[in-house]
Amino acid sequence: MCDNQQTITEDQWRRAARVWDFHQMRHQLRPADVAIGLGSHDLGVAAHSAGLYRAGLFPTLVFTGGNSPTTAKVFPRGEAVHFREHAIDLGVPAEAILLEPEAGNTGQNITLSRAVLAAAGITPSTVLLVSKPYMERRSFATARKLWPDVEIRCASEPLEFVDYVTSIGDERLVLDMLVGDLQRVIEYPKLGFAIEQEVPEDVRGAYESLIHDGFTSRLLSS
Repeated sequence: MCDNQQTITEDQWRRAARVWDFHQMRHQLRPADVAIGLGSHDLGVAAHSAGLYRAGLFPTLVFTGGNSPTTAKVFPRGEAVHFREHAIDLGVPAEAILLEPEAGNTGQNITLSRAVLAAAGITPSTVLLVSKPYMERRSFATARKLWPDVEIRCASEPLEFVDYVTSIGDERLVLDMLVGDLQRVIEYPKLGFAIEQEVPEDVRGAYESLIHDGFTSRLLSS
């Protein structure tokens, strides 16, 4: 079993990269009615959202997220609040940003953002979800379940796996989260939280072997 001090092996990196590739939807970007930036520990979501806004891909941006054990110390006033401030620093007008500061999970990110948009008189038909790279597939599946009447597309920072890990600065955290997100892709449809998606055999094998190797800190409690 792995611990936080143990070097990640070349084979573990290879398997993690396969899971990483599966998580990304690789949607072709095109203009949307709104974008929703999903809160997390990764401020790159806010920066990428700002870049997409400046590129003219959408007129309105929602940042959503309260706090989690992973983010409470980094973003003490809540993920959405800090993301909004960062986007404004990067040139997004404050009036273009709506704030949803309460969500504690991806389902709440979607439902509460939808409510914030409705309160602002906005009923979108196309929504761009901006997330961490390895959260694209799960956020897509969740939004398709909870908001089936809109077109959902996904975006994230266009980083290679090794570059993303370097940007976060915690190899073990990233691999644990890759595994945890794939578990949710597999299990959440059974609970009614997301649409079902086929997981290729090689991806499932990589995932199961990483669990066996101890990358388990972000797994759902049994």
